[in-house]
Amino acid sequence: MPLSMYDASVPVYTQMLGALDKILAKAETQAEARKFDPKVLAQARLFPDMLPLASQVRIACDAAKYGVARIAGIEAQAPRFDDNEQTLAELRERIAKTLAFIGSVPRESVDGQEDRDVVVPLRDRKLEFKAQFFLLHWSLPNFFFHATTAYNLLRHNGIEIGKSDYLGRS
Repeated sequence: MPLSMYDASVPVYTQMLGALDKILAKAETQAEARKFDPKVLAQARLFPDMLPLASQVRIACDAAKYGVARIAGIEAQAPRFDDNEQTLAELRERIAKTLAFIGSVPRESVDGQEDRDVVVPLRDRKLEFKAQFFLLHWSLPNFFFHATTAYNLLRHNGIEIGKSDYLGRS
């Protein structure tokens, strides 16, 4: 049986966003136990010119919601967020809203859309794809890049998490 567009997207985004939510919860708990403000983590960077943790989580959420919405042809229905989260709790709320949205998209809206035209607006240009290529070569890699970077930022800052946490298997 061939892998469906739905199975290659919604469950993957759901698993990883769920894992990201859990590692943010661990970060909150560990910050409280060590008596430091978890807001510090939201602004953590590995290098001065990179985006902070809060931005990594925002972009991972956007990659998931717009990934599914663009494949389903419902981009206008995707929720818009203000990109103003400052705390780990606010980032977790964004994840919850993203999960609620992607979970509401029916399988039949995603499956069979391999050849749908997808346009990704960037600051200075537009990228055009067929939906299957978009999912496999743009949306998922972009999503994993930012989810992995968020994990690495927390790990680098001493949060006790491991591979099983990243994979959502803890």
